[in-house]
Amino acid sequence: MKRFAPAIAAVILIPVGAVTALPLVRYLQSDREMLTMDQEARRHASGSFVKLSDGVTHYELGGPAAGTPVLLVPGFSTPYNVWDPTYDGLTKAGFRVLRYELFGRGFSDRPAARYDAALYDRQILELLDALAISQVDIAGVSMGGPISVTFANRHPERVRRVLLFDPGYWTGISLPFGLRLPVLGTYNMAVAVAPGLAKSQWQDFLHPERYPRYLDPYLEQMRYRGFRRAILETMRNYLTQDVTAEFQRLGKSGKPVLLIWGKSDQDVPIELSAEVRKAIPQAEFHPIDDAAHVPQYEHPEVVNPIVTEFLTRANAGPAEGRVTGDATKDSSHP
Repeated sequence: MKRFAPAIAAVILIPVGAVTALPLVRYLQSDREMLTMDQEARRHASGSFVKLSDGVTHYELGGPAAGTPVLLVPGFSTPYNVWDPTYDGLTKAGFRVLRYELFGRGFSDRPAARYDAALYDRQILELLDALAISQVDIAGVSMGGPISVTFANRHPERVRRVLLFDPGYWTGISLPFGLRLPVLGTYNMAVAVAPGLAKSQWQDFLHPERYPRYLDPYLEQMRYRGFRRAILETMRNYLTQDVTAEFQRLGKSGKPVLLIWGKSDQDVPIELSAEVRKAIPQAEFHPIDDAAHVPQYEHPEVVNPIVTEFLTRANAGPAEGRVTGDATKDSSHP
């Protein structure tokens, strides 16, 4: 995922055994994690909370109780506000919509755990069980894409359809030495990577000036201890893994899949959509004009009707593999 390249390249290599006050000063200047995520911190938060085996998960469940359940999975480091327009649109359309925050993000706990595919899969499974939701249509944006794909593969009986929005699709990111080591990695995360994470979210938008309050929840989550650790451990244990086989497995399952992609995405370029569609040939593909990495946020007036139509279609069969829009030659199959 391209946004990490500048930050990863900026990691600082401190000679082993070096004794100087400078690293400590830089760490203290960069450290924003002054608070503990606990009941008091959550007192004024919207949504609800449930205790799972790895910790408390922050979620919001809305829409008619009898509506078709739809689960919205967020991305690499974002709180669930990344789904605001989708959540609002689907609940108004009569769906039962569940969105939540990954461990380490938002108002969810920051457990001392291995942040890998198993953790994120377990969080979804236990959340659905806790809320007595037996089956869902699952939607993932960015890193939430492979999380959703993996969940659909591991628990096929729990998933009807899969919706992917600019999904992360990687063969395994190679982290530099300065982020792999325990102490040095923690330091570099604090002084070289984390300070730029919030600002980097603007790369998700083609027109960030239209959303002046979007970063407020992001900045809030950065104040609580454990956020940096969760992000670093996700980089070490999840982003370094090859997820392509999971996409191929979903393709072989024949499950209906909706693929939406912002044409101006700089994080996961639309050219990768050809690889995703090759792995999942039944995917219905919608490239979105005038949008970057979060087309569902930038153009809900375009995306929400596509999503609603896909979810209400009897079995998504007639449109599988369909490409809408001009779909461009460079984003279609060779």
